[in-house]
Amino acid sequence: MAPRVLVDATAVPADRGGLGRYVDGLLAALAAKDVDLAVVCQRVDVERYGRLVPAAQIVAGPASLTNRTARIAWEQTGLPLIAEHVGAGVIHAPNYSVPMRPGRPVVTTIHDATFFSEPDLYPPTRGAFYRAAIRSAVKRSTRCIVPSKATRDELVRLVDADPINIDVAYHGVDHDVFRPPTEAEAGRISARLGLRGQEYIAFLGAFEPRKNVPSLVRGWVRAVADDPTPPALVIAGGAGWDDEIEAAVSEVPTHLRVIRPGYLRMADLSAFLGGALVVAYPSHGEGFGLPVLEAMACGAAVLTTHRLSLPEVGGDAVAYTEPDSASISAALSGLLADPDRREALGTAAHARSLEFTWEHSALAHMSAYSRAVSGD
Repeated sequence: MAPRVLVDATAVPADRGGLGRYVDGLLAALAAKDVDLAVVCQRVDVERYGRLVPAAQIVAGPASLTNRTARIAWEQTGLPLIAEHVGAGVIHAPNYSVPMRPGRPVVTTIHDATFFSEPDLYPPTRGAFYRAAIRSAVKRSTRCIVPSKATRDELVRLVDADPINIDVAYHGVDHDVFRPPTEAEAGRISARLGLRGQEYIAFLGAFEPRKNVPSLVRGWVRAVADDPTPPALVIAGGAGWDDEIEAAVSEVPTHLRVIRPGYLRMADLSAFLGGALVVAYPSHGEGFGLPVLEAMACGAAVLTTHRLSLPEVGGDAVAYTEPDSASISAALSGLLADPDRREALGTAAHARSLEFTWEHSALAHMSAYSRAVSGD
């Protein structure tokens, strides 16, 4: 008999973001495979998870879990008690940190190893926390799940993790949400953004130094400054600590348009990504690169980098650049001048995105749960 799996969703933020899409997509796929599930979550998410996985036992955590420090403290004692209460055979901790004394096997997802390889891209306190959490997870977890071979290899190289205890489970993408938009849908998001029919380059993500937005801004300026009808740059998303973005935007010539709409509704994302001339994501490195996959699913021509996991996701279906602004400028210029290549990339990207499903991801997770319980 398969074990009951307790998934700790208490770290999922209100804006969902990448972690929320991972947990939500995985839970729905696990439920479709009839996995015996329990979910502990923040109180505001109880109804959401009740709808998403109606057969699962949903447990509301304390109100204090909205505070990260309180949540991490609760995880050490409260999570094992919940696991005992629901009769879990295995705990899945989907966001780096793990109880020191869980009382049963624990599978922990480690999304990213750039806290070790690119420490200067993180605030000192944040970086120190995640490095400690990753070291603890590697040491204490029965098994670790990572979203790419690159992340597995980085953990082996940088943290001396045992590759035998690491399972690779690629993320999926919700193809009902992220799909090529109709012309009408693309037109509506263009109007909502105030573009008035102007073409645009899109970025969607967190405003962290790793995402390399300042170099994108400067590379876009160099690529389009002399264009008689230059496309706008739309930088969507929020949260982060990259102070250089403001400086880069302040340098933009007045005849060029940078639009910063903040967070977009989930319902608008396919039209935003699929309606762009190019979706640019020149990251210094990712554990997986879910924004790249989501743009690919929308049929976008994607420009990203060769760093870490991104080639595993994009394959031959995306364009690549080095992360410096001059390289980004050259790559953007080439794509903007070649509509046939953009169309071919969009077609190939959508086809490749169909290989990444939450069903496949769920199967890999189920295998990890079974190995954790059996000790294989």
